[in-house]
Amino acid sequence: MPKISSDDKNLTVLNLFSTDAPEKQEGLLGAMREIVDSAAYPGWMSSTVHAGVDKPGTANFIQWRSRADLEDRYDGEEFKHRTLPLFGELTTSIRLLQNEIGYSQSKSGDGVEISPARTDYTVIAVFGVEEKNQDDLVDALGPSMKFLSDVPGYVSHTILKGIAARGLEGSFVVSYSQWESKEAFDAYQAVPQAEKPAARLEAEKRTGSLLTSVDSNTYRVVHTRAAGE
Repeated sequence: MPKISSDDKNLTVLNLFSTDAPEKQEGLLGAMREIVDSAAYPGWMSSTVHAGVDKPGTANFIQWRSRADLEDRYDGEEFKHRTLPLFGELTTSIRLLQNEIGYSQSKSGDGVEISPARTDYTVIAVFGVEEKNQDDLVDALGPSMKFLSDVPGYVSHTILKGIAARGLEGSFVVSYSQWESKEAFDAYQAVPQAEKPAARLEAEKRTGSLLTSVDSNTYRVVHTRAAGE
């Protein structure tokens, strides 16, 4: 079972595919499972496939040893002439995001696990930000939101600092959060301004002043595999 840790210095890749129909999502998931199950790329460590819930699409949370290993994969003939064309037929957008882990927190204190054996409601949000404000946004979305540990239904959240991308222009930060259920997340989102704790109000104010765009979807984990399995 892949784990996320702020101590991890390997490369974290998040591939986000959007599509316009549930049947295309199923096609994407089938293609991704096939690729993950046959993966034997130098430097590849693990892949965890997510299915879109609120909107059709997929996410693949991938751990690589280094950027050099990933770029070798991108330069390969299979990726350029088979993988990308196949995904291009099924998607409306493809974003291949390279990141380092800026912050990670779990309510249990035992670290962040991602697995189809879990029932997490996963929320992935991509925030655009000016490069000069990227570190401040990582702090606003990460350490400044330690109060989440007291929120009912919260499981974990991880903040990824973008370092390179294909299919996305400019600097970015990604939030990957886990909740016990859709109901728990919706309840958190629906808290009236007057009832929000001061720490949340301050974090949201900071975040709003720093981001230039935001795009999000919700997911469930459907498949995973690590090197050597």
